[in-house]
Amino acid sequence: MLRTLLQQVPYFTPEDIEAFVPLWKKQVKLNRYDFLIQQGQVEQGLYFVTTGALRIYYPLPDEDICVGFGYPGTLLVSFPSFVDAKPSAYYIQALKRSELLGISKYEFVQLMEQLPNIKRFWHEEVEKALVGKIEREVDLLLPEPEQRLQRVLQRSPHLFQHIPKKYIASYLRMSPETLSRLK
Repeated sequence: MLRTLLQQVPYFTPEDIEAFVPLWKKQVKLNRYDFLIQQGQVEQGLYFVTTGALRIYYPLPDEDICVGFGYPGTLLVSFPSFVDAKPSAYYIQALKRSELLGISKYEFVQLMEQLPNIKRFWHEEVEKALVGKIEREVDLLLPEPEQRLQRVLQRSPHLFQHIPKKYIASYLRMSPETLSRLK
């Protein structure tokens, strides 16, 4: 699956793919509710989700604030920890049985230094993530739950195929009952 997706990146050469794919050698299998990373751990790798669904969340005493998801075909990481090498403020938890492939941060950074197309790929992924986070910030600032839901449905309709509704409700900062009423 990873190779197939990488072959769709128009500027990747066969040599780029052959150098990149073998480095994704960490195989992670998680059962429902297992953690990929917990608050306080330092993120050491970047992950590609092959099966399952995961959530990224920030814990509060009364609730967990869901800030993102991973599902098949997506990259997943506790980004601030990955970049700064500081303990993660977030948890990444499997919502169902999930399988991921991982690449160590060290090997990934080394490869980016060697192959400009890998660096370009990473920059484009970071840019997409930034655009997504800005869109999410707008979503959260909208006062009407209907507007938040409509924006997410337009931008990411696939979430409803992979993620249980109660976590989507948390992501949209509304109750599961409100989401059910709107859906």
